Amino acid sequence: MRGNPSSPNQILNQDLVEDQSFELEDWLPITASRNANWYYSAFHNVTAIVGAGVLGLPYAMSELGWGPGVVVLILSWVITLYTFWQMIEMHEMFKGKRFDRYHELGQAAFGEKLGLYIIVPLQLLVEISACIVYMVTGGESLKNIHRISVGEHECRKLKVVHFILIFASSQLVLSLLENFNSISGVSLVAAVMSMSYSTIAWIASLTKGVVENVEYGYKKKNNTSVQLGFLGALGEMAFAYAGHNVVLEIQATIPSTPENPSKRPMWKGAIVAYIIVAFCYFPVALVGFWIFGNNVADNILKSLRDPTGLMIVANMFVVIHLMGSYQVYAMPVFDMIESVMIKKWHFNPTRVLRYTIRWTFVAATMGIAVALPYFSALLSFFGGFVFAPTTYFIPCIIWLILKKPKRFGLSWCINWICIILGVLVMIIAPIGGLAKLIHTLKNPDSSCMRRKRLV
Repeated sequence: MRGNPSSPNQILNQDLVEDQSFELEDWLPITASRNANWYYSAFHNVTAIVGAGVLGLPYAMSELGWGPGVVVLILSWVITLYTFWQMIEMHEMFKGKRFDRYHELGQAAFGEKLGLYIIVPLQLLVEISACIVYMVTGGESLKNIHRISVGEHECRKLKVVHFILIFASSQLVLSLLENFNSISGVSLVAAVMSMSYSTIAWIASLTKGVVENVEYGYKKKNNTSVQLGFLGALGEMAFAYAGHNVVLEIQATIPSTPENPSKRPMWKGAIVAYIIVAFCYFPVALVGFWIFGNNVADNILKSLRDPTGLMIVANMFVVIHLMGSYQVYAMPVFDMIESVMIKKWHFNPTRVLRYTIRWTFVAATMGIAVALPYFSALLSFFGGFVFAPTTYFIPCIIWLILKKPKRFGLSWCINWICIILGVLVMIIAPIGGLAKLIHTLKNPDSSCMRRKRLV
């Protein structure tokens, strides 16, 4: 079989002898520490999944409408939980071998070179795009705090890009933390914050009551706009479930023995995480859309102005959560870059190299976020284009290749249904997201005017 995973050395770099590989694994941020347990899995996965996407779900519902919106919301939760389970099961599917990184699992399925070519670009795009969106959302949340505190008129003196710079400065500090387990405290706080601001969002909306003259029909008047909005909303829904891109890396931090494989605590933590995800996503999406209808902002907290103190707290919770989420998605990128710099380019594994790589990455994502500070359009485009493959259907393809379920059996059919749905989302969702991004670039003040109508 091509890329047979029974020979682990096919996956390890041939330029390093065995003892050097072992030492490098002890230095790289993903595998440096393996003392995590099930609750590490729970809060890391909550931090990874419940990110910027939850705040955009009511807006996605307004683009989809009640019926399709509820179906897509529930179906996404079910499909991604299934593919999440697949990833966890495949982490140690071959005796004596752990697939600690997504691309290693891809190499086992597609072959050493093809696996890299398929997985690495997609995973990097996912993690980098997530970090960019978190930069934008962190900056917008800080700007919301400032706007609520000083008023709309004074707020105009500072642009969202200034607040993105402030958020980026926090990441320069947090990127000094060396490995996945060293950010556990940050990730735990972030997970608590995500539950807190999600609860505030839907309870505050419920307390506010249904706005006057609320409408639930399609907000666009021409058919083309309706269709593009619908497609873009699919991408926003896909963006909301992105934890698959770091699930193997999180599982790599859990110790494993033949008697107690890592998949047991990892799956236990994943179930807890997905229950929390449902608690965060469903009330925010459904209550937010019910209260504000078509006039809901692309970030639900922008639609809420009162009570002032509570809105400041909610936005601050978002900022704290995104500090942790950024690091959870950035850590695998740091791992890849550091590995290449040492294995291929023969740099010495020093702190100077590590900090240079990480600060350069933070600066790069900050620069892109400053250039494209458009939350909803970025969610739509990135969600469909890169999140759908790695979340919805690539795990199913790898499962079919490695597990070889019976043709036309239940497992075989379920995987092919997921593959077909995922491919459709990947093809059609970026069309709506790209159209929305182009419209936003041409009319940068349109979203601002829309928020004023909500006051």
